[in-house]
Amino acid sequence: MGKFKYRVMNSEGEKIEGQYEANSKDEVIAFISSNGYYPLMVEEVVQSANIELKLSKKVKLKDLSVFCRQFYTMLNAGVPILTCLDILANQIENQKLREATKAVNEEVEKGGVLSEAMRKHKEVFPELLVSLVASGEASGSLEAIMLRMSTHYEKENKINNKVTSALIYPIVLGFVSIAAVAFILVYVMPTFIDIFKQSGTELPWTTKFIMGISEGIQNYWFIIIAVIFIISFFLNIFRKTDEGILFFSKLRLKLPILKKLNQMLIVSRFTRTLSTLIASGLPLVEALNIVSTVTGNKVAEKALLRIRDNVMRGESLYASMVESNMFPPMLYSMIKIGEETGSLDDILNKTADFYDDELEAIIQASVAMLEPLLIVIMGLLIGFMVASIMIPMFDSYNQI
Repeated sequence: MGKFKYRVMNSEGEKIEGQYEANSKDEVIAFISSNGYYPLMVEEVVQSANIELKLSKKVKLKDLSVFCRQFYTMLNAGVPILTCLDILANQIENQKLREATKAVNEEVEKGGVLSEAMRKHKEVFPELLVSLVASGEASGSLEAIMLRMSTHYEKENKINNKVTSALIYPIVLGFVSIAAVAFILVYVMPTFIDIFKQSGTELPWTTKFIMGISEGIQNYWFIIIAVIFIISFFLNIFRKTDEGILFFSKLRLKLPILKKLNQMLIVSRFTRTLSTLIASGLPLVEALNIVSTVTGNKVAEKALLRIRDNVMRGESLYASMVESNMFPPMLYSMIKIGEETGSLDDILNKTADFYDDELEAIIQASVAMLEPLLIVIMGLLIGFMVASIMIPMFDSYNQI
């Protein structure tokens, strides 16, 4: 039995690619025709040229977006769910997602429910996607759900990419600053230490301080590296605990420059996700429970769970959110209008677009503030070291 790669065209003229295991090309063509497709290309995959690295790659938002988009395209073309899963299981690039899709396909083939099969792979399919798939199955709107989720993940991926791209330059600049300081301390300072010792010049405290650091790095560099490694190791462990997650969540909301950026990220994710969930037919209480897990901040998660509890007790979403004091005033007003007019999902969707634009402006402003701040800090550090070297040098020349 061999593996064949095929390209087909559906009734609407859209081209779909995939792989299928069969004994011959004729068997693949028969499989394609039975699903209402027109075969464009069928060729056998040479196994020796199809070597894959067995690395477990993380499933990214882009992978989920493509998965949902392709699923929607095939459902829209009238392709049965089992055939959709079979095609996706053979053509998805991410290995972890591909293997999970194969397992889901096998489960559904045995009579299982799609959402329940996906729920067994929580490390691949988020609770948000699984819950909406379940809602789509119950209401018969799985096609619309997949389209909505593909758009949702595309926007989320776009925002994450903007944040990551914006932070690359400040991070690189920070590493360059550290490297420049380390170079001066390790390679430049030792030369002047010998000169100062030979001249017998009285050294100011700043020079003694820099000399002490330089000699410490040269003599105990292995201990310093070991300490840094140990601290990083235990910090990484602490970061994964409940206390650590809460601590860093609070820290991100208190850092002077990044505070506004993190707040806007939470608001953007909240409005977009809640809009998607409500538009898909989920009850508000269940939607709030899911939204609390996607904000990416433990403080926001606890606040949203309190809001959910208040809504369960009969309070309005607007009153519960005002009480939390977690979000900007404009969002409260928009939610109040949405509840009064009965168009909360539409209002939240428009508000999400507004906050996405606001987030982009904040990203640019944050980077614009970080860059000069890092340059000033770098200049002060290097200037301090240069001054610590030059002051005793001038003193020794004056003595001569």
